[in-house]
Amino acid sequence: MDWYPLFNSLRIAAVSTVIIFFLGLLAAYYVAKLPPLVKGVLDVVLTLPLVLPPTVVGYFLLRLLGPKRPVGIWFAEAFGLRLTMVWYSAVAASAVVAFPLMYRTARGAFESFDRDLAYAAQTLGRSNTWIFWRIKMPYCRQGILAGTVLSFARALGEYGATAMIAGYTPGKTATISTTVYQLWRTDHDELAFRWVLVNLAISAVVLLTVNMLEKRGRDPRRKAAPAAEEVE
Repeated sequence: MDWYPLFNSLRIAAVSTVIIFFLGLLAAYYVAKLPPLVKGVLDVVLTLPLVLPPTVVGYFLLRLLGPKRPVGIWFAEAFGLRLTMVWYSAVAASAVVAFPLMYRTARGAFESFDRDLAYAAQTLGRSNTWIFWRIKMPYCRQGILAGTVLSFARALGEYGATAMIAGYTPGKTATISTTVYQLWRTDHDELAFRWVLVNLAISAVVLLTVNMLEKRGRDPRRKAAPAAEEVE
């Protein structure tokens, strides 16, 4: 059994999750502070990949990153890199599809933040950067961690957009999802079922992790205590 699809899927999911984590936090932090009308418009735009069919997302990515498109041509000429039919093109697809999960979860966590803690820290002369990393992030960490884990799981299981922009090449771009489809299509049901079991095991671990984080997040003492200690 060739384990490359597992390695490649984990690699793609890990890299895209790192990208999603920082971009999702940045977008959620600033959008949460905007007026309701602007927030509503941006919320629709940033959440759209979550409701669009993955093949539609893949189509837009091909239109943007294809070898005959301006972005694809620029990367080819400047860096000698192809942005399609390579393993790292699946990172872009997975990041776009999974980004809304991180964004919405982080935004919800930021909007539930007790602003009195920030005001108390400001009266003590603390900067906004200090407040964000030492008070807001510990306060919101359960929601942010849950969003990160869900984003990783979504990126790991992405098929439609990944298949369109990265294709299926054994040993190069194959992922668990594309491998299952190809094995089923070529009547290798037993091997396809093994990969399905691998994916089920990973998904179960992810869901258990999210449930544990949610249970910890329901305890108000765990949430408020770190922030209160920082202010003191």
